[in-house]
Amino acid sequence: MTLPAAPRVVVLAGGVGGSKFVVGVREAARRRWPDGEGGTRARITVIINTGDDLWLSGLRLQPDVDSMIYALAGVNDTGRGWGRAGESERVAAELGAWGAGWPWFTLGDLDLGAHVARTGWLRDGATVTEVVGRLAGRWPLGVRLLPMTDSEVDTHVTTSQGRMHFQEWWTRHRAGLPAQGFDWPGIERSAPAPGVREALAEADAVLFAPSNPVVSLGPILAVPGIAEAVRSSPGAVVGVSPIIAGAPVRGMADACLAAVGIPAAADAVGRHYGARTSGGLLDAWVIAEEDAALAVALEAEGLSAPVHPLWMRDRDTAAALAGAVLDLVDEVRRTRD
Repeated sequence: MTLPAAPRVVVLAGGVGGSKFVVGVREAARRRWPDGEGGTRARITVIINTGDDLWLSGLRLQPDVDSMIYALAGVNDTGRGWGRAGESERVAAELGAWGAGWPWFTLGDLDLGAHVARTGWLRDGATVTEVVGRLAGRWPLGVRLLPMTDSEVDTHVTTSQGRMHFQEWWTRHRAGLPAQGFDWPGIERSAPAPGVREALAEADAVLFAPSNPVVSLGPILAVPGIAEAVRSSPGAVVGVSPIIAGAPVRGMADACLAAVGIPAAADAVGRHYGARTSGGLLDAWVIAEEDAALAVALEAEGLSAPVHPLWMRDRDTAAALAGAVLDLVDEVRRTRD
């Protein structure tokens, strides 16, 4: 069975790598299923990581949510890889003069506008889902964004120097302090955000973006009910490796993987998610050309491991990768049916 004329595509994503992939998925969908108005008939839902969220100087920050919105809106700073294009930092300098905030965690002025708006809405009683919808509604993004949960489940890291918020470990220490583990206080009492279970239950395709397996996709899958909803989804579940030739595509995922005992290798991350035929999550795991030699062992273990160029250097290469993943979804559906 091939994908329908208006497929439902769900992407689990977090961070900059995830946003690049989602931009590629949207572009590939526009080319395959155009709606005649510059958009697509495909219905794309992105379930975004909120484990990176934090309170700082009285404001609620959602780094992964904002990175996704800015990238889809085309207002992201592609040079720095985060934040808004054309950013200034006058307020951050003033906060520093007052000794407020974190001097190693710079907040741009345009970015602060989003943080102030978000915090005000939350203080007024809006849910995280409602706030994400309002923020995303500023631009015609072409996708529906859903947080993984409405609960606050900020990621914390245990190190030899104590326990700290993930953003302190990641941004201040650049993951240089060996991590002993990650946790999300309260996540066992959380629930998927409204619409998350339904999107997965109706999906024709469920895609794992090449995001950090531990601190981006890990929190999403740790929300009670989401992993099972992925496992039981009628859609083909295809993941894209965030590791190429033993190194993370972006960021310091290798430090996160080491903390939970997973080698920084494409096959190891594929095994971490596991094949649905063996009780895992994936039908297929796309690996880079540089890792082609790893495919045979993965396939012998029941996990299809097609090889494709994974570097997303621009919109066209991201769309090419997303197109290959959608082709693979078709193949999985035909084989399964």
